[in-house]
Amino acid sequence: MQSELFQTHVPEARREELIPLTIAGKSFEISPVFHAYWRFATERHIIFRRRLRELWPTTADPILAKYKFTNAYRVLDRTSQYLVGEVIKKGDQSPAELFFRILLFKLFNKIETWQLLRQHLVEIRFSGYRFELFDRVLMEALTRKQRIYSAAYIMPSGGPNGESKKHRSHLKLLESMMQDNVAHKLQAARTMAQGFAILRSYPMIGDFLAYQFVTDLNYSDLTDYSEREFVVAGPGAMDGLKKCFPNMSASDAPTLIRFMCDQQERLQQSLGLDPVSLCGRPLQLIDCQNLFCETDKYARVAFPHIEGISGRTRIKQSFRASGPLLAPVFPSKWNLNTTLIHA
Repeated sequence: MQSELFQTHVPEARREELIPLTIAGKSFEISPVFHAYWRFATERHIIFRRRLRELWPTTADPILAKYKFTNAYRVLDRTSQYLVGEVIKKGDQSPAELFFRILLFKLFNKIETWQLLRQHLVEIRFSGYRFELFDRVLMEALTRKQRIYSAAYIMPSGGPNGESKKHRSHLKLLESMMQDNVAHKLQAARTMAQGFAILRSYPMIGDFLAYQFVTDLNYSDLTDYSEREFVVAGPGAMDGLKKCFPNMSASDAPTLIRFMCDQQERLQQSLGLDPVSLCGRPLQLIDCQNLFCETDKYARVAFPHIEGISGRTRIKQSFRASGPLLAPVFPSKWNLNTTLIHA
């Protein structure tokens, strides 16, 4: 079925404009999902603003009303908001301690696990770190059948040579990175691509995780990389890209994400949409990458006949409001005028 959003927000003639695009010298076919990408981004951001103002219903689109989707801006999602407000901004701001807190949080990527550690350890600092203390808290949680990892993405284990429990391998990994003074190496790196390469050189950290981690670290003052400089497409984004650009190949992914990011205002206006904005901040490469992942999910219902790469056909999580949204927090260096958040 096609969603109400798809049906009502785009004139019939414009829906049929599926003329191939020439991007970086290559011709790319486009499908209806290409246009739905921007309508999704616009409507998802409207939903965020309406929830922030406690205006219900937040959308007339049945798919967006029924299922759970992340925000158009990655930083607005619950876990990222907690990372910025509770992990980065609270605590020692020295490079080593910032790096330790951020990576420890992101290795589990679960707010409840961070709160559990805080409850038992009072303050989370590398200067007071002992493997045995952290391991004991986490093992007790596992004994209670408590999940300590987020389901957002799968964290790899240490393999046959790793520790007996996955969390132990990740604690040892973090210890190794602290011993190697990775925080200093990241500060010395001039670009996000260089920071990514540093993280990628460690075991259990593949392309997807290295890109997510370098983005999270860059929310702090530890680094000051441009989010318009470098992008890596995750598996979900690859599905969304394939649905938008049927004749693409894997090597085209960074070029296509950059095209969407660089041309976002023109592409949205061509559909009669107001450009998505966060206090004047346009979508960055990480946001456009994430939006391909979410568009893939949306298209499973709206365009079930258009295939991606993985063959997934269902959206697993339904939307459940968890209460009113708190005023969002942002990295200090963005210098956003937060009075515009409702604009």
